[in-house]
Amino acid sequence: MASQAHSLSYSGCNFLRQRLVLSTLSGRPVKIRKIRARDDNPGLRDFEASFIRLLDKVTNGSRIEINQTGTTLYYQPGLLYGGSMEHDCSVLRGIGYYLESLLCLAPFMKHPLRIVLRGVTNDQVDPSVDVLKATALPLLKQFGIDGESFELKVVRRGMPPGGGGEVFFSCPVRKVLKPIQLIDPGKIKRIRGMAYSVRVSPQMANRIVDSARSILNKFIPDIYIYTDHMKGINSGKSPGFGLSLVAETTNGTFLSAELASNPQGQGAAMLPEDLGRNCARLLLEEIYRGGCVDSTNQSLALLLMTLGQQDVSKVLLGPLSPYTHRKKDCLFVRKTKFIVTPLD
Repeated sequence: MASQAHSLSYSGCNFLRQRLVLSTLSGRPVKIRKIRARDDNPGLRDFEASFIRLLDKVTNGSRIEINQTGTTLYYQPGLLYGGSMEHDCSVLRGIGYYLESLLCLAPFMKHPLRIVLRGVTNDQVDPSVDVLKATALPLLKQFGIDGESFELKVVRRGMPPGGGGEVFFSCPVRKVLKPIQLIDPGKIKRIRGMAYSVRVSPQMANRIVDSARSILNKFIPDIYIYTDHMKGINSGKSPGFGLSLVAETTNGTFLSAELASNPQGQGAAMLPEDLGRNCARLLLEEIYRGGCVDSTNQSLALLLMTLGQQDVSKVLLGPLSPYTHRKKDCLFVRKTKFIVTPLD
């Protein structure tokens, strides 16, 4: 390998995505050693290799070196270039795994990003495209990232393990971010949702809606849950169903929760009634946690606040998720103020 004396050095596979994203934004090369070195199957996983290929596509001049066993990675970031492209994501993780990082990188590219991502749109591990569209995009607009070309659209749905989904994402370039003052979440004024089903009976989505409303109707009357049943080529390669819920407050805060059925051939079968009730309870728990940003987008808000101007930004957060807690420690937060609300 070439000289890597000035690179940041890390050990282990934890927070690999965070480290590569922050390396790309800062221009600092990183070297990550001992990636699952003691595992029976050492080295990078397929979804991590796919993420590295995605970073190589959206940048120009990046240098990536991986040793023969895949346990050592050297990454020297290039220029964030953007443009129009396509990427096939690994079906081991959802498209949200890749989209979360693109939301951090897209505003700072040389050219507006227009990308088609293919893979799993909804799973039990990563944020779904529906939740990111309903919560992350309004958050980015708070920072001044907006325009006609700012779009996230589900073209096809794909459930694990087969995938087959397709998503289109476009984002304008914004070199300067506005400071934010999000310290009053307001009161819940309405709840919206999306119940989806692919390669199963359309009645599955209706049963999910009825069971979720049986809980949420006790708290607020303004509830509307859409149903989305895709057929044929738009339904991906595997059967499944799920629900995403978003609560909007009087001050424009969006809090989300979601659940998806077990992948085909894995785990016990899940009734749509149970899924709907459990997802409604998860949304109530997210509302109880409080804050102006939900758990899914805490780390995105903190990163954009750190990358903003010299003006102080303030945000009110509920209890930090483990992912956010780690990312907070990685960020340089000289001009950022966090307020964390404790649970009673």
